[in-house]
Amino acid sequence: MAISQELKQRNQDLCELCNVENAGNAYTVSPKSEDEIKNQVALCDTCLKAIDDEHAGFHWRCLEGSIWNPEPAVQALSYRILHKYKNEDWAANLIASVDFDEDLIQWALSAFEVAAVHKDAFGNILETGDNVVLTQALDVKGTSFTASKGVVVKKIKLVSDNTDQIEGKINDQVIVILTKFVKKL
Repeated sequence: MAISQELKQRNQDLCELCNVENAGNAYTVSPKSEDEIKNQVALCDTCLKAIDDEHAGFHWRCLEGSIWNPEPAVQALSYRILHKYKNEDWAANLIASVDFDEDLIQWALSAFEVAAVHKDAFGNILETGDNVVLTQALDVKGTSFTASKGVVVKKIKLVSDNTDQIEGKINDQVIVILTKFVKKL
């Protein structure tokens, strides 16, 4: 994206990540909007290309300076890039050295969030409150009964941290059911 004069001047026409090359690109730190300069970072061509390069780890040593930039967008982008290399000592130490507020960290890490989607045995998307039918008989652990094939489970709840599981009531007992054994009605 073309860079505005105001964004170029914010860091004296230098890239806000490496502080070496001239900035020629405006990079919007997602999921923020492009219309505000406070959501953008002035980048040189080298840093812009390195963002998508999985093997650019050494290049990002420059973040040891940019992480301390007063601009929240620069902090968020620096933190996001460092997070990709969090298993390397230099990046882990740098992440541990900063104390950002939770909103900035959430902004930085939003790029790594994957929407959890629960699907039944046939690929249908499940949602809390749906009704499902069991596609096979299931032994219910911790009880003395078996849930028969064809049993309807009403008003299921999604297990938020595991897309392979839902919760539902069978015989007045809340149980966890694997999504691969249900069909959405």
